[in-house]
Amino acid sequence: MKRPLSRLLVVTAAAMGVLPSCDNVNDERIPYAPVYITFTTEAEWRLYGTPAASDVRRFIKSEKLPARFPYTAMSETGFGGVMLVCDALGENRAFDLACPVEVSQKVRIYVPEGEINAQCPVCGSTYDIMSGYGHPLSGPAQKDGYWLKTYRVSYTGRPLEYIVVTR
Repeated sequence: MKRPLSRLLVVTAAAMGVLPSCDNVNDERIPYAPVYITFTTEAEWRLYGTPAASDVRRFIKSEKLPARFPYTAMSETGFGGVMLVCDALGENRAFDLACPVEVSQKVRIYVPEGEINAQCPVCGSTYDIMSGYGHPLSGPAQKDGYWLKTYRVSYTGRPLEYIVVTR
């Protein structure tokens, strides 16, 4: 009786995508770190956020980036910082700035001037950030299936929290 049940569990797990495969998406290489960025007014969002398609903004609390952003005692910006992106459809997305190949707080992805994909300055991997998924396009990240760590972006509609980025 145990044999059919264990076989059923393996088949069920495989069907649900629980078992590892050769084409695994690995977006958990970046260590856990809290994320909490709020925009309290629409004006603040327009000044510091990403209100238009293809806008990209980096948030690194320890380096006070962006300059003059009103960080609070509760604000947190992840492991390597947060990249806030408004994709081609106008949806806001957020990724950890740490390259998942390098796994270092100081090796941060960036978007080269005039381009729409993020790149690591050390390993050279590139990532699609405009699709909202952060999947690797080239380099060691593509070879090993290392995706960018994503964070949740939500609109609360409350007067004191216009947009919130969390883990």
